[in-house]
Amino acid sequence: MAGQWCGMLPDKDGLNGGGGVQDGHPAEDPSVTLFREYLRLKTVHPEPDYDAALKFLERMAEELALPMKKVEVCPGRVVAIISWIGSRPELKSVVLNSHTDVVPVYEEHWKHHPFAAVKDADGNIYARGAQDMKSVTIQYIEAIRRLKAAGKRFSRTIHLTFVPDEEVGGHKGMETFVKHPEFQKLNMGFALDEGLANPTNAYTVFYGERNPWWITVRCPGSPGHGSRFVENTAAEKLRRVINSFLEFREKEKQRLNTSECFTLGDVTTINMTMVKGGVAYNVVPAEMDVSFDLRIPPTVNLQEFEEKIKVWCREAGEDVTYDFAQKHMDQNLTSTDENDPWWQAFSSTCKAMNMTLKKEIFPAATDSRFIREVGLPAIGFSPMNLTPILLHDHNEYLNEQVFLQGIQVYERLIPALAGVAPLSAEL
Repeated sequence: MAGQWCGMLPDKDGLNGGGGVQDGHPAEDPSVTLFREYLRLKTVHPEPDYDAALKFLERMAEELALPMKKVEVCPGRVVAIISWIGSRPELKSVVLNSHTDVVPVYEEHWKHHPFAAVKDADGNIYARGAQDMKSVTIQYIEAIRRLKAAGKRFSRTIHLTFVPDEEVGGHKGMETFVKHPEFQKLNMGFALDEGLANPTNAYTVFYGERNPWWITVRCPGSPGHGSRFVENTAAEKLRRVINSFLEFREKEKQRLNTSECFTLGDVTTINMTMVKGGVAYNVVPAEMDVSFDLRIPPTVNLQEFEEKIKVWCREAGEDVTYDFAQKHMDQNLTSTDENDPWWQAFSSTCKAMNMTLKKEIFPAATDSRFIREVGLPAIGFSPMNLTPILLHDHNEYLNEQVFLQGIQVYERLIPALAGVAPLSAEL
């Protein structure tokens, strides 16, 4: 029941999926045990325990016998980098990126404690971050562990980057890191970052993102007593602004799932998120503000779209203005052309594993956008098929068999990417 935590010990609950037997049950795969340990670290906003994550990652680096570098990009915000140097380190590297933070929880809506990493009888592991994206972090690490144990080595260097603050916009994380000298030293050629689960048998792959615009429209008006028909009020202007934004929202909603637009990443979403204004019931306010969250596909002309917003403000009334809390203008897409060597390595490896790939524009925002903004290719990919999309949702979970299969996927993808032949620019 929601709000009542399972009292079973984390390493005893549910059925397990490894070899051997413990207490009458099959022993849990060590990779699953490690995943659950990482999930129990409370790297949750508003006060994520980043120190615990860094200690965990230092331990992983020691186990892998690989060097780890810590780069403080902002006060209290550290990017950790574990590096597996290639036989030809002058070639462009492959970066496996993940973020260490997770979003807040409403504990009363969870069937198990959100930081206990409880595994049920079906092998579903419940925890905040199970999908977004602690699973991918451990899959990277475990794939590298297996490849190293098998004596593999590749021409290109592989960097695992672990960044903070992705869930609060990345401003003190990846956005700052891409401008840091240590980022330049990575000599990045290609990056993998997070994607989304897919409820079907297919795997979703993201090659671009919608631009997030957070906008506040300010509507000044004539103040006065609440008993009169005051002319030119802030509320009247506010209503016109809201109508313009929400009418456009409805048109985009209608376009979704038509022959023109198949996914959320193909349309512009607009959501009204905050309204401010007023001091008392009987006082007509001198200003009212309304804020919107917009996500705009890379196919939209951003300058023309902003002109549309200016028209809406002019039509709403005199002196209506707007400003941005966030305004991303980058529309770079990562090539999914079969002639592109990075995409060819990625897609052909997936095809060899009989994986069906579904290419999409990411509907929200990830750290990939900052990588693409500096002109580097990045693919958003989390190997979670047959799984409902539960990032940021109550009762976020991932099945242990899907998790373990993801490790095998990276065991194949990492060698393919790190083995890409020298590009013409590298010769």
